Amino acid sequence: MADRLYVFDTTLRDGEQVPGCQLNTIEKIQVAKALETLGVDVIEAGFPISSPGDFNSVVEISKAVTWPTICALTRSVQKDIDVAAEALQYAKRKRIHTGIGTSESHIKYKFNSTPEEILERAVAAVKYARRFVDDVEFYCEDAGRTDNEYLARVVEAVIKAGATVVNIPDTTGYCLPVEYGEKIKYLFDHVDGIDKAIISSHCHNDLGMATANTISGVMNGVRQVEVTINGIGERAGNTSLEEVAMILKCHKHLGIDTNINTQKIASTSRLVSNLMNMPVQPNKAIVGKNAFAHSSGIHQDGVLKNLQTYEIMNPKDVGIDDNAIVLTARSGRAAVRHRLSVLGVEVDGDKLNTIYEAFLRLADQKKEICDDDLLMLAGQERTSAHHIKLEYLQTTSGVGVTPVAIIGLNIAGEKFEATASGNGPVDAAVKALKKIIDRKMELKELLIQAITRGSDDACKVHVQVETEGVIYYGFAANTDIVSATIDAYIDAINKFKN
Repeated sequence: MADRLYVFDTTLRDGEQVPGCQLNTIEKIQVAKALETLGVDVIEAGFPISSPGDFNSVVEISKAVTWPTICALTRSVQKDIDVAAEALQYAKRKRIHTGIGTSESHIKYKFNSTPEEILERAVAAVKYARRFVDDVEFYCEDAGRTDNEYLARVVEAVIKAGATVVNIPDTTGYCLPVEYGEKIKYLFDHVDGIDKAIISSHCHNDLGMATANTISGVMNGVRQVEVTINGIGERAGNTSLEEVAMILKCHKHLGIDTNINTQKIASTSRLVSNLMNMPVQPNKAIVGKNAFAHSSGIHQDGVLKNLQTYEIMNPKDVGIDDNAIVLTARSGRAAVRHRLSVLGVEVDGDKLNTIYEAFLRLADQKKEICDDDLLMLAGQERTSAHHIKLEYLQTTSGVGVTPVAIIGLNIAGEKFEATASGNGPVDAAVKALKKIIDRKMELKELLIQAITRGSDDACKVHVQVETEGVIYYGFAANTDIVSATIDAYIDAINKFKN
């Protein structure tokens, strides 16, 4: 019988720490429900003491989700644990995830403490958390760079104190896979009572080894993996849920199973990418748009003869259906709603009507509407309540012509217009926008990503705009690059705090 591997998803906590990826409570609930459908065992819903928004999100996710365990993160501080316990009051299954740094650099420089004091704090935190919940997970932050002998002492102590799960994070993504695997093996060989707790991995991708380290940990006794959708997370990201799930599905000889419904992977990936305005790189394993594409003549020939020559996975196993409904300007609301539902986005009523009207406008510009187009439209719907809206934009450019842009804005019902020239249509449009929005701001980053291939293609634009030392993130999509850029810029401006 295969061993059971528990999947702990931290998309809504560690993943949401990525700048520009913050979600509101309604969006977090949408992601949490998708994770439940995907088959995730534990959802880390937030860090309740960090903000009222995080606290409220943990409360509401606890109410909305049925069977997965809801987890709240804390430091080894009593107040943190008190607040987490309060936030988890409605969870059917609840877990407090507490911990402290255990590496020499954390003990010396972060806490200005000693190994013995850290050990005492760790034990005290676990005992205190057990007053509120039966399921307590302890994390040894920076375990990847922690001396194995000391790490074993901490793990043994927190298990004796009542920890049901012990997390061994490679916080900085430093470990080599063989080193991480040996660290896990060392713990199993040297910790008395380790069989009384589940050992968990939480690997970061700073050197591109998060998934490899996680699998190495699993092969040496880890039975919970901490992952995110699309591998999002701090810095270079976390271990990717979809990669771990499909590695184990493809390598059945390892004898380890998860509860993940892999056919829901693609729709969950798209949902998270859309809501967090974070594009998936085309060559991303499993969920990138090129993951099952073949351009080499040799590869194409082999695939046509037998898929297994170059594909170790069936696209349908991850929810990519080559026979999807083709949407055009003649498609009705039902078809649009059905396809969005397949992609993990549930809409009805006024929201569906708004998306459908935008769908028809885009369908008149394009021959066919693809899944990414639909998700783009679903994401645009949330901008309808913006304080500042683009009324119209006209640009003139060409060889031997100075680019000029005329822009019209609606700001709280009042109309404004400005004209400017620039070294290109985008530059001219941005300068015209700045004439109306009289505020010191700087475009720090502009990312344009094609959704499909073709001259009628829609593109996604992500921008970073800095004002008063704070960076704000904006997102938009359009078949016109200049319009998409200005829409994204306005999306960022609408987020300015004052």
